[in-house]
Amino acid sequence: MSLIELLRQRRSHPSRQLVDPGPDPAQLRELVETALRVPDHGKLEPFRVLGVDRSHGRVLGERLAALTLVRNPEASVAELDQDRSRFDRAPCCLVVIAQFSEGHKVPVQEQLLAAGCVAYNLLLGAQALGFGAQWITGWPAYDRDAAALLGLAAHEHAIAFVHVGTAAGEAPDRARPQFATKYREWHP
Repeated sequence: MSLIELLRQRRSHPSRQLVDPGPDPAQLRELVETALRVPDHGKLEPFRVLGVDRSHGRVLGERLAALTLVRNPEASVAELDQDRSRFDRAPCCLVVIAQFSEGHKVPVQEQLLAAGCVAYNLLLGAQALGFGAQWITGWPAYDRDAAALLGLAAHEHAIAFVHVGTAAGEAPDRARPQFATKYREWHP
């Protein structure tokens, strides 16, 4: 399959439809090493990837649910169950972490975009290896207590939870932006 065809076929697979097997250790290494090949102004490497396998994802999910319950003792069973299952929906969850160098000549926005490219490369790489994947965020991506559960430093932020596994069925496609509505030529 050509790269253009791979891009044309890219779609998110619902994480609950990502089943075993997930990437084996060699595939996981290839996936992450390839995903790290992104534009990186200043060679800052403002990103890293944290792997969470399903069994550890259950432990992390329980800790998130406990955090939710401390903050909101009235949390519904559905809310708690959602938190419990955030990291065990697929055989593997890859947490993309942006590592910001504030005050550097390379703006934080460019550092964030480099990390975002890592997340997108994980989606494309998973597809190229024959897996399905989905990029999810949710409240744990924006919460410092959740960041602490992940072991993140003050300058680190989770920007993507990329779930990877074998796709159980076809991923639904959605309407995509059209060239005519998104592209214009600049004229002086």
